[in-house]
Amino acid sequence: MAAPTHTRSPRPASAGVEVRLPWWAVALPAVAFAALLLLISGSGEAHAATGDSAIGQLLERIVDLLTR
Repeated sequence: MAAPTHTRSPRPASAGVEVRLPWWAVALPAVAFAALLLLISGSGEAHAATGDSAIGQLLERIVDLLTR
């Protein structure tokens, strides 16, 4: 005996579909894009390793970018 199959009835797409996103669904990709863009744009300024700490260099770059 075959099991009955259920088919979905096609529903017409409504023109007034509202999509709501939480704030972080837009903010997180934008922040990630900006961070990657900063990493790519600064790659041409490679320098030899010095005694400066990585955190100090990061803060220095942030201050430099904000004061432009």
